[in-house]
Amino acid sequence: MITDTHTHLYSEQFDTDRSEMIQRAKDAGVSRFFIPAIDSSYTNSMLELEKNFKNDVFLMMGLHPTSVKENYKEELAHVKEWIDKRDFVAIGEIGIDLYWDKSFLQQQQEAFRTQIQWAKEKKLPIVIHCRDAFDEIFEVLELEKGDDLFGIFHCFTGTLEQAKKAISYNMKLGIGGVATFKNGKIDKFLHEIDLEHIVLETDAPYLAPTPYRGKRNESSYIIRVVEKLAEIYGISFQEISEITTQNSKHVFNL
Repeated sequence: MITDTHTHLYSEQFDTDRSEMIQRAKDAGVSRFFIPAIDSSYTNSMLELEKNFKNDVFLMMGLHPTSVKENYKEELAHVKEWIDKRDFVAIGEIGIDLYWDKSFLQQQQEAFRTQIQWAKEKKLPIVIHCRDAFDEIFEVLELEKGDDLFGIFHCFTGTLEQAKKAISYNMKLGIGGVATFKNGKIDKFLHEIDLEHIVLETDAPYLAPTPYRGKRNESSYIIRVVEKLAEIYGISFQEISEITTQNSKHVFNL
């Protein structure tokens, strides 16, 4: 059993072959798909996905930092409305992204803290998106840290020091295709991180692992990540699958 803790199965990139793509993942041994939110424009697609694959997918709700714009308060209200209306497995993906645009940093920080507080109220994990913003993310986590703060640092691409700091805030590290890249860097120190802190993800349709790098990613490709971690940790494919799936069950309280 393999768990993909972060995959955008509702993406338009899968509109022509979604069912076949999900079946390929199941055939490869992937049995759970955790679905992060982006903003209100994707909510209906997420709900439709859940309806069509109700035993396989688990939905999160949240406002992605790159969708924090002038109307961010309306978008946050949309998130709050939905988390009060029904159950979700996490608040995500949320965080700070300074790669594309730094002009909404203050609003991103506010949205991040607000959603962390909602997660605490609902006793839910958070799933963090961080791009060019480790210091800013850690600043917020330092303010919010405690036993009621926990979750996943999605698509972790930082240093060993940053990995240890993320773990100190009760975060698992979401490891995906980057671990297979020649210049991914995290493969050089991952063996120093106990496997109990690791969960697997694809971030499909983005960040396809080697040998598919640059192409559309899909959840079946997670086996390349499992193979790479088996090599890094010097244990079997089966052990990596079992331990990381158990970690995901712990985070998502399944």
